[in-house]
Amino acid sequence: MSFRLKNASTGMGVADNSKSTYLELQRRRLHRYVIFKIDESKNEVVVEKTGGPAESYDDFSASLPENDCRYAVYDFDFVTSENCQKSKIFFIAWSPSVSHIRSKMLYATSKESFRRELEGVHYEIQATDPTEMDLEVVTDRAN
Repeated sequence: MSFRLKNASTGMGVADNSKSTYLELQRRRLHRYVIFKIDESKNEVVVEKTGGPAESYDDFSASLPENDCRYAVYDFDFVTSENCQKSKIFFIAWSPSVSHIRSKMLYATSKESFRRELEGVHYEIQATDPTEMDLEVVTDRAN
C-alpha cells in the first residue's frame, strides 16, 4: 500500500520512495543526486534518476532534460577556506525556458509543498538555463 502526502492547494502527492530516496542521500550518502519528476497519471512527485556517490556535478547537470522541468537535490562536497571538508544539500527547481507552459505551471505550483517535504536542504536554486545552476554558482552559494 502506498502512502502519499498531499498538498491541499495543488493536490500533488509525494511518492513514498521520493522521500526515502532523499533520506538515503541526506543521511546515508548513498546518492550524489536525485532527480524527481511529476507523474501526472499518479498526480505525485516520483524519483526519475539517482546518481551514485562518485558521480560529478557535470554528470548531474547532463541528467536534467534540456526541454522539460524537474526538481533535483544535489549533495555538494567542498573544502572551506579553513580547509574543512563540508557538505551542503541543494534543492534545484529546473524549469528551462523552452519547456511547455503547462509543465512550468505544474512544477511552479507544486514546488513549495514538495520542497517542504525535504527537511535538511541548505540552499535552493531556481534555474531556467544551465548557467543559473552551474558549478560556480553552487560553489559560491555553499561558501
